[in-house]
Amino acid sequence: MGKVTGFMEYDRLAEANLPVTDRVKNYKEFVLHLSDAEAKQQGARCMDCGIPFCTTGCPVNNIIPDFNDLVYSQDWKAAIDVLHSTNNFPEFTGRICPAPCEAACTLNINADPVGIKSIEHAIIDKAWENDWVTPQISAHKTGKKVAIVGSGPAGMAAAQQLARVGHSVVLLEKNSRIGGLLRYGIPDFKMEKSHIDRRMAQMEAEGVEFRVNQNVGENVNADDLLAEFDAVILAGGAEYPRDLPVKGRELDGVMYAMDFLTPQNQVVAGDTVANQVMASNKNVVVIGGGDTGSDCVGTSNRHGALSITQFELMPQPPEKENKELVWPNWPLKMRTSSSHEEGVSRDWSITTKELIGENGKVVALKGAKVEWVNGKMVEVAGSEFTIKADLVLLAMGFVSPVQKLLEVFGVEKDARGNAKATTEGVDSYKTSKTKVFAAGDVRRGQSLVVWAIREGRQAAKAVDEFLMGSSTLPR
Repeated sequence: MGKVTGFMEYDRLAEANLPVTDRVKNYKEFVLHLSDAEAKQQGARCMDCGIPFCTTGCPVNNIIPDFNDLVYSQDWKAAIDVLHSTNNFPEFTGRICPAPCEAACTLNINADPVGIKSIEHAIIDKAWENDWVTPQISAHKTGKKVAIVGSGPAGMAAAQQLARVGHSVVLLEKNSRIGGLLRYGIPDFKMEKSHIDRRMAQMEAEGVEFRVNQNVGENVNADDLLAEFDAVILAGGAEYPRDLPVKGRELDGVMYAMDFLTPQNQVVAGDTVANQVMASNKNVVVIGGGDTGSDCVGTSNRHGALSITQFELMPQPPEKENKELVWPNWPLKMRTSSSHEEGVSRDWSITTKELIGENGKVVALKGAKVEWVNGKMVEVAGSEFTIKADLVLLAMGFVSPVQKLLEVFGVEKDARGNAKATTEGVDSYKTSKTKVFAAGDVRRGQSLVVWAIREGRQAAKAVDEFLMGSSTLPR
């Protein structure tokens, strides 16, 4: 590495954030990427560790030590070339990926890991600033046509890869804008949608055709797609949410998280949304302690909620992981997001017993503490409580893709209701239906953006091999 002793000389340096009082006034990004000097110093912390566990911890297998070293040497152009060799959209992952690579960093065994995500963020931002992100247009057309259903990160990655080897690619999206959950699920304060728009411009130049308002099973016939195209990739999200079967679930003011988040993204994009549910001057309760719940907290703060409470059914994680036990795997530990820092009351081991209403509207939540005894959840005696709740947001995860999409294509499902397809061997990413492939959340279930990009890339290679007999695309 460029600085052999760097990991002993420099501390981890976090990206700066705008103050809470400023950022909650709007929906703009507030994380500031590292300066050149700061990124150089972070790159210097990368050890010559021999086995780069960070690369295997990263689902797309980014060549992390190489681009760290290039940033240390300030060779930014080479750094983006290395980064793009494995990751189509580092501006997405550099903003919203939880960075399993950092958990796997060798330095993380007994110190703070290298700020890999912050380096990635700095590389791609500099690449856009210097016009280094340009279309890679295939010199030859294969004459083969591929339809991709779902325009999230898996669909976008598959489309870009296939277009670059000369296939005619059509990307279909049921909503009015391309991007899937990147567009309508991730709040703009975490990732502004201009990042999707400029990738779309690049992909259009590479030959990808975008078709919006295309809902397969509704206004688009699956059999027509199979007749028109040589291959079809299903790349939709795991959009079917986990419900809360308690008394009062039907009350006005109790809703799924995505029904709350999506309209706000549409409004930020300039759309008019009738009867948008706002958290303004309301006592908000978010049920679910994951990323979607955190997004509800951040959005509610920007609406001007009176109070925000977030409940999680599972016990509170430890402040720090036992690194000797879990490294290099992703650890269970206490995580506080930027949205939590903006204001929220959090509690763990809480079950919701009832939602209380007046005149058809929710006004309170009745809950209780629970503990886990021999693997079973048991209510703690005398722990029942009631709190005000004018808006209850259900953010308890997603159980499967929308089943109708799989049914209209007639593909076999796995035990969890996902499209059944393996990721290995000659049949990788193939479903039970001839020339229909599946990748991303529709195949693996709810997961991370970086896994979606990986599966989109790998499915593209599988489709290319299916159509051409061999492929030069990376897996």
